[in-house]
Order: sequence, then structure tokens, then C-alpha cells
Amino acid sequence: MTPLLSVEAISKFYGTRVGCEGVSFDLYPGEVLAIVGESGSGKTTLLRCLSGHLQATSGKVRYTMRDGRHLALDDMSEAERRLLMRTDWGFVHQDARDGLRMGVSAGANVGERMMAVGERHYGRIRATAVDWLKRVEIPEDRVDDSPWSYSGGMRQRLQIARNLVTSPRLVFMDEPTGGLDVSVQARLLDLIRGLVSKLDLAAIVVTHDLAVARLLSTRMMVMQQGQVIETGLTDQVLEDPQAPYTQLLVSSVLQV
Repeated sequence: MTPLLSVEAISKFYGTRVGCEGVSFDLYPGEVLAIVGESGSGKTTLLRCLSGHLQATSGKVRYTMRDGRHLALDDMSEAERRLLMRTDWGFVHQDARDGLRMGVSAGANVGERMMAVGERHYGRIRATAVDWLKRVEIPEDRVDDSPWSYSGGMRQRLQIARNLVTSPRLVFMDEPTGGLDVSVQARLLDLIRGLVSKLDLAAIVVTHDLAVARLLSTRMMVMQQGQVIETGLTDQVLEDPQAPYTQLLVSSVLQV
């Protein structure tokens, strides 16, 4: 099977400080990879390099397009990259305000991404927006409300709807449940897990929470000081961690 995403020795340096260094892996269609580590480990820097939000210092990110071409991000034209990020890719920010247009309605947030790929029929846009709000458990009668009137959990669900409406094949998630109450986190995680499975999405999820990684991912990558120190199937890594740092992470969760 051809990888959906191939990452070759991605590094990012800020002067002499290491953001991430020499990270390589393949991600296959429908696979969910969790990148875990403490704050400052480099996981968010890596995610931003992979998703094109940040220019890597060195290395290559290649993506298999729907027509079968396996293209490096830095070989694409600006128009190709923009289209990729509006169609095949989604990005769920930790703070939903970074991923939403807060000055327009919920329905317009979902519809805007449809318009970016050429949809112009108002009736179809609104109907699809309403359908996606239902899918993420937002009442239909909130379609014309501003995201400012939504709770934190509702904003995050709206951000997910905005990202998934164009049927992407790969979604990047940066601490998708961070900052939410525990009960809201659980509900959101169930929703994300269900959508990822139903839509056969590939996803890369950055999280410091091993419980989130266990629930969402099939494979896990552990980072420390900008480097990958352990990788493997999620259950395998959590049940039999090999690196001392991973052992410390797992044991600290078990002791809580």
C-alpha cells in the first residue's frame, strides 16, 4: 500500500534551539498516529511543519494526491498547496477561535469551506451546513448564531464540522480536547473517534494526554527534546514502554 503521507528527516531549528530534528515516518490511509510528549518536546512544531503551517529547516513531506501523484509539499505551487489545505487536509486547532471565522455565523463557517472548493448554490450550502451541525451534535436552530455565543465544546465541534465538510483524507489535530472540562472532553473524544472511523480518515493527533492517544490512535510516537525516542502500536507502547522517558510518562499516568 502506498503511504498517504511520507515524512523524511524533518527538522526545524530556531537558531541553535531545536524545534524538532530528523523525524521520519509513513502514514497510511485510515491510520491515526498520536504524537505525545511533555510541553516543549517538539510535537506541535513537528505538526505545524507537516501541515505546511511552518517551513521546516530541512527534510521532505510528501503526499499522495487523489490522482496517485506523490508530491513534496515544497514542490507544489502556492495554488496547489492552498487547494490541498481546503480539500484533502483539515487542521483542528486547540483553541477553536484559531480555526473559525468568529465574525460570521456557524453555518457560514461550514459553508465557507464548501465555497472555497467551488460550491455556489446557497440552498445546497445551507442544507449541508445544517447536516454537518447535526453530525457534530449542534442543534439545527443554532446555524445562524455566531461562534461567540457557543460554549468551548460547541466551538470545537463546529471547527470539526468546518474541517470535515469537504471530505478530507487527512486531518491534523493539535490538542483537540485541551482546555475543555473533563465531561466535555469525553463527549468530544467519542465524537472524533466515531467520525474518524466512519469516514475512514487518516489523522495525526498531537496530545500530552496518553488517555486521548489510547482512545484515538492506532500508532504512537513519543517525542523528547525535539526527537522521536519511541514509536510503535499504541497499546504496545503504553503496555510495554521501552525508553526510560516513555516509562516515566506511562508510570506518571498510572500513579494519578
